[in-house]
Amino acid sequence: MSGRIEMRFADLRTRNRAALIPFITAGDPLPEATVAVMHALVEAGADLIELGMPFSDPMADGPVIQHADERALRNHVGIADILGWVREFRLRDDATPVVLMGYLNPIEIHGVERFARGAVAAGVDGVLIVDCPIEEDAALQPLRAAGLARILLAAPTTTDARLARALEAAEGYLYYVSFAGITGAAKLSADAIATRVSGMRRHARVPVAVGFGIKDAASAGAVAAFADAVVIGSALVDRLAGAGSPGDACRRARDFLLPVREAIRESGENP
Repeated sequence: MSGRIEMRFADLRTRNRAALIPFITAGDPLPEATVAVMHALVEAGADLIELGMPFSDPMADGPVIQHADERALRNHVGIADILGWVREFRLRDDATPVVLMGYLNPIEIHGVERFARGAVAAGVDGVLIVDCPIEEDAALQPLRAAGLARILLAAPTTTDARLARALEAAEGYLYYVSFAGITGAAKLSADAIATRVSGMRRHARVPVAVGFGIKDAASAGAVAAFADAVVIGSALVDRLAGAGSPGDACRRARDFLLPVREAIRESGENP
């Protein structure tokens, strides 16, 4: 497993604060803005970054991220571009973990072993492949073998048996989908998931991150009170949509994330 992810969560534990993990789609709103926006997110308080790999059929994602993927694909954004952007990001930032999130098809077309080698060389820390369940984990074994953390998903519909298996096998962190549905589709009810997440944390070997339905500072602060990490994606991607320049995109990213970061800090960070 990548040392960056482990070190970042270890540091946050000493400060009693949940991690802030923003998600953006690589290449959106402008391909030339991706690296600058990544740096802007770190400046605004991001602890890790999830970078979405655009795909033509993102079945788990709602309209906001679907449209972001479409815009990126119209600009011919592919895996080679994404790995190049991570490599460029690493020229200035060798500490912030970067996790690539996406679907299996583009990786298989690129070549799983080739993807693994390229991702490690670029400075990627982990991968979250939405449509590759734990039962098919052997398909992504080359990623683990190369040193990439395999981030696994769990949901309210996950059975106890499958959850136990995921808790045992997850690397980096476990991503808990807060409701059954697509990204950006519902308003989060933190009280409804707090007990479930707290129980998972007692048995997990890795931190538990919560995503889906976190739209603003208030919902992020509520989740940070009981989770190890807060993932916010659709609302941020929506804010970035329509940015006319890299500078505009960076301003939007910072303006969106700063109050979210403050709400998470207030939820528990040691003075």
